[in-house]
Amino acid sequence: MEEIELYLGEAQEMMDKAIKHTQAELQKIRAGKAMPSMVDGIYVDYYGVSTPLSQAATVSTPDARTILIRPFEKKMVSEIEKAIKNSDLGLNPQNDGENIRLNLPPLTEERRRDLVKMSKVETEQGKVAVRNARKEINEALRKLLKEGVSEDAVRDAEEKVQKFTDQHVAKLDTILESKEKEIMTV
Repeated sequence: MEEIELYLGEAQEMMDKAIKHTQAELQKIRAGKAMPSMVDGIYVDYYGVSTPLSQAATVSTPDARTILIRPFEKKMVSEIEKAIKNSDLGLNPQNDGENIRLNLPPLTEERRRDLVKMSKVETEQGKVAVRNARKEINEALRKLLKEGVSEDAVRDAEEKVQKFTDQHVAKLDTILESKEKEIMTV
């Protein structure tokens, strides 16, 4: 019975990780307002070492349409500017010699729909990860059945895993719904 409890805990943990990952990916999808997390995936060449932007500069949002990047060292301004231009952000950095500003253009209706589609794809990947966790745990439970654990105990555990799956998929749907509202709000 201990093994079953361990598997149930593992299922919960795997599904929670899938939700956290999905939330992190959805954070990267911009919803019209500037967020420091939008530049999280950008790395700069800091004395020959690829370093996350957040470790080479302070990133803030002075208003809803602007990201302000303040490098810790002035000579990093051009490196950061180059890294932003080479990224897939699609933003044009404005360099004033000390800081870099990223001005976010207002989103068009078409772009908003594209962002909603991207959000749906990310959420679906999260659901797939949750279902894969269910499949993996159920297979492990069936192995326990062959090792002599009672059929009722395994069936009860599988039902609990299904309940976890349903809860996590519903949570992902709720997260997607709020992201869609965020994106579509002008």
